[in-house]
Amino acid sequence: MRKGPPETTWPLDPHTRGKHEVLKQYLSKWFPILGSFSRKIAFVDGFAGPGQYSGGESGSPIIALDAFRQHAARVKGKAVFLFIEEKPDRASHLRKVIESQPPLPANCSYEIATSDFEGKMTAILHSLPFGSNLAPAFMMLDPFGVSGMPMSLIARLLKSGKTELYITFMYEFIDRFKKTPAFEKHLTELYGTEEWKRGVALEGQAKRDFFFGLYKEQLLKAGSRYVLRFDLYRDGHIVYAIFFATKHWKGADAMKKAFWKVAPFGDFAFRSAHYDQLILGVDVVDYNPLRTALLESFKGKGWVAIETIEQFVAGRTDFHTDQLKTPVLVPMEDDGLIEVDPKTRKKKRTYPDGTKLRFL
Repeated sequence: MRKGPPETTWPLDPHTRGKHEVLKQYLSKWFPILGSFSRKIAFVDGFAGPGQYSGGESGSPIIALDAFRQHAARVKGKAVFLFIEEKPDRASHLRKVIESQPPLPANCSYEIATSDFEGKMTAILHSLPFGSNLAPAFMMLDPFGVSGMPMSLIARLLKSGKTELYITFMYEFIDRFKKTPAFEKHLTELYGTEEWKRGVALEGQAKRDFFFGLYKEQLLKAGSRYVLRFDLYRDGHIVYAIFFATKHWKGADAMKKAFWKVAPFGDFAFRSAHYDQLILGVDVVDYNPLRTALLESFKGKGWVAIETIEQFVAGRTDFHTDQLKTPVLVPMEDDGLIEVDPKTRKKKRTYPDGTKLRFL
């Protein structure tokens, strides 16, 4: 299996910038929110790398530590960082990079484990006292290839506390090697089933939809309540997809806000998983897919609370809740497509908590 470049450090790929920007945006919300009520939170980088690229750019471990420094004062408990890196030279380089940075806040500690992700996390799960769960954790899984993060382990992590997973999914790598006999074992472990074999004979978009859809389905079966996917494109061709698995709709909403804040850069742009033409981060947004989704889901269902609609937007669409009221509900009300119970609000064209709407 591919282990990445042979060098200790390597140049930053232009497309990596996108997922790092999303990570930075999300952690700026995750640390202060989870840290405000949890005694302990954890950030786990399952394939940490050397912490720095050959051009001096920060890797994901340093991005995470920097994000925590900015919000440490709002974290009441302790934050623990676990950086897992299988190659000793990269783990050593990561340690040197961290030691060269400003001192970490007192409510923060880190460990660099020279191990593979599967082995280290399995050992941690085995060490938990009976009936105990992991601390609320954000886990970044960004491997070279697809080995080392079997669905069996993903399921154990999702079922052990408030764990969120941020997964880079290299579809082109899967598509290239899926018929290689030695590769079949890794795909079966990745998906947790041999159902992936049904997609081998498919072609083009149908094949990609199958492989992506099956992975989302398996993450849901593994214990996630919400699974997001956004695709990074370059010049009209997909580079990779990012899956995000969480148990809370507010986590899904915050992650989508992070994706939408990353404007297209160079030849790259994130796109909606469900609507290929919906490009994230642009100035002019096409809200018709959200408008259609709301009508299809709630038309004829009677009065619906605004909170129910917000949860639907956050968990079941590629939009986030800040895009709901002014951009979508106001025009729909003006066009006579929704009716609002006047007893549930004081001012027209507003939708405070407790507002009830009916889609006509």
